[in-house]
Amino acid sequence: MNTSGELPMSTRVADVVVVGAGPVGLMCAYLGQLCGIDVVVIDKSEGPLEVGRADALNARTLQFLELVGLFDELYPVGKTCNTSSVWADGKFVSRQSKWWDQLEGCLHKHFLMIGQSHLEKLLDGKLREIDAAVKRSTSIESIETNSTGCLTTLSTGERIQSRYVIGADGAHSFVRDRFEIPFEITRPQIVWAVIDGVIETDFPKVPEIIVFQAETSDVAWIPREGDIDRFYVRMDTKDFTMDEAVAKINRAMQPHTLSFKEIVWSSKFAVKESVAENFFVHDRVFLVGDACHVHSVNGGQGLNTGLADAFNLMWKLNMVLNFEAPKELLRSYEAERKPVALDVIATSGELVRSTKFSASGTHAEDYVKIVEKRAGNITGMGVRYGDSGLNGSRLFDFEVFNDNARVRLYSLVDYTKFTLLIFGECKFDLKFPEFVKVIQILPNEVQGEFWTDSRQYENQAVLVRPDSYIQESAPLNKIDSLLELCSIKKLNSSKVYSA
Repeated sequence: MNTSGELPMSTRVADVVVVGAGPVGLMCAYLGQLCGIDVVVIDKSEGPLEVGRADALNARTLQFLELVGLFDELYPVGKTCNTSSVWADGKFVSRQSKWWDQLEGCLHKHFLMIGQSHLEKLLDGKLREIDAAVKRSTSIESIETNSTGCLTTLSTGERIQSRYVIGADGAHSFVRDRFEIPFEITRPQIVWAVIDGVIETDFPKVPEIIVFQAETSDVAWIPREGDIDRFYVRMDTKDFTMDEAVAKINRAMQPHTLSFKEIVWSSKFAVKESVAENFFVHDRVFLVGDACHVHSVNGGQGLNTGLADAFNLMWKLNMVLNFEAPKELLRSYEAERKPVALDVIATSGELVRSTKFSASGTHAEDYVKIVEKRAGNITGMGVRYGDSGLNGSRLFDFEVFNDNARVRLYSLVDYTKFTLLIFGECKFDLKFPEFVKVIQILPNEVQGEFWTDSRQYENQAVLVRPDSYIQESAPLNKIDSLLELCSIKKLNSSKVYSA
């Protein structure tokens, strides 16, 4: 460990080094660049993913994308899906979607079925446009902490001195191993095949998630963008062929049949479950995404949880690096995100085990009931950073007007700052710090002013974090109490997670 603080020759200086250019690492870099943080991303790959891996963005992730101007480019590419159905012996059994219908303050009540590669390519392109391209075909030789941060040595010989390092390098994380962060893996004996391809079938195809009920529920059909469909097939052995997986699909669908005109991507994976003991060590090093939590694909939570990690972390780094917030704020990243990861593990674990084990032999129906019970995690909308009330809850989205213009509330929130939303007719003469954007929204139409007919936060002043969770709230007659809470020294409190 280098503690001298002296930099070797030809050392680049940056705010943050991100190890790993998957979607979570790329999102960390993109959010950092939005905030004026100098971020360097390192990855062994030659370019962004072309096919395969994660296949869905949940409703909360879609809100995050709206916050930072990525939604409009991704949304038209995907396919919306908010319904799950159960079929057995070629017959329809049930169809469910009420957990989506019951979501409040949410415009997009569905998954967006879209391959991970689309998000990676979009983010990779955004970084190249601002001259912050990923350092590709490059691995990490070493990371040493010192008095000013971390010194990272690359396989190219280049050295980068940064204030912080983010390990976004997946389940086999170099960063996690380098800093000896415990990551005890549980391996239930459940092995899956996953197949993406263009199909031919006599089954009445609809754009919904279908779980087939045989003696177990070992086949799930997932709609995807374009002409592609995805199948998850539980095989329970590492030694199988794709022909055997396709045969299992046909057995579950009988008397209907299915064949692949083209297989775009296929893989096999054994379920692993683990949460890292720490997400933040040495006051310098963070873990995000699969580097700190892995689990089964059931429920489509992996990518979405990792992206939520990025949105939680990067605004806190922005406050510390650019607005001199107390470094204690960074500790709230682990305090908030680790409990979420543990709950995601519980959700995906319950789902994956239900495909194999059922006391009543109704595996597929059991699966859908678990989805309903765990909808807060699966949709992303149940995550909050407080026990009750407004504080710690996600900001609801609804229509806001300005003369003839109609916008969503989320279009007014700024990821690079806090937003103080004042709902109601209230005169105030308070000067808030530069990292707080103040917007007043009136209850009735007034020319040249924002107004809404929603009464969701009527006569409330709501201080919204950059990641669109509510930090604090107060009635309008106590709005001056929020001024003290907007002090940069008050931004170091950790909230308690509650599903």
